[in-house]
Amino acid sequence: MSCKRKETSVIVSQECLLPGIFSMWLEAGEIAKEAVPGQFISMYTKDKSKLLPRPISLCEIDEGKGLLRVVYRVTGEGTGTEQFSKMVKGDTVDIMGPLGNGFPLEEGKEKRALLIGGGIGVPPMLELAKRLDGEKQLVMGYRDAQFLTKEFEQNGTLYLATEDGSAGTKGNVMDAIRENALAADIIYACGPSPMLRAIKQYAEENQIVCYVSMEERMACGVGACLACVCESKEIDGHSHVHNKRVCKDGSVFLSTEVEI
Repeated sequence: MSCKRKETSVIVSQECLLPGIFSMWLEAGEIAKEAVPGQFISMYTKDKSKLLPRPISLCEIDEGKGLLRVVYRVTGEGTGTEQFSKMVKGDTVDIMGPLGNGFPLEEGKEKRALLIGGGIGVPPMLELAKRLDGEKQLVMGYRDAQFLTKEFEQNGTLYLATEDGSAGTKGNVMDAIRENALAADIIYACGPSPMLRAIKQYAEENQIVCYVSMEERMACGVGACLACVCESKEIDGHSHVHNKRVCKDGSVFLSTEVEI
């Protein structure tokens, strides 16, 4: 089991993939050696008025070189993510991680896997696609412009869904799955709640094991504040109600464990 730690990380590179979407490579030492697909890091701004870190999912992990890649969206003016977007090679940023649990790789070994990402839930599916060794069908959903498509094409069969119909299936990821008659033994998904809700229902109707990575606003990132709880089937041993902490108990859950 990985042990979270805090490090001062040096930025190796940063580029703008699309307006408002940035890719950053970080020197992350021990964090990179321990991280697994589906986990995230908390990144701290240098603005003392912003006490809480920003949780950002891991897009790629280079254990050998001790590097992490994050691909993130700038959420507005004056935000922590806007501050990160202005950083350049050689700048430093404090990070904590690896946080949360990851996608279970062993369960998907040598199975037909369906990897589904939507919006900013697309980036964490890349490292997962790289590490799974069975047949991989990758369904990525975008509003319009796409990013990371070349990397996905190198790691599986890629299907696109776009709301404006500019690429792939016009519509959402479920429309792409139906249009291409995709079938799977296991599903891994990350994206907004409406997307995960539809995938959970699809998985249950077709009796497919499904893991979902939940997106919630987080504060502490370590399970202490209960700001990011989701409704669960079972009673949580920490809060003694039908809740699970997305940052601590997740962010990856078996879809049957949670209500979406």
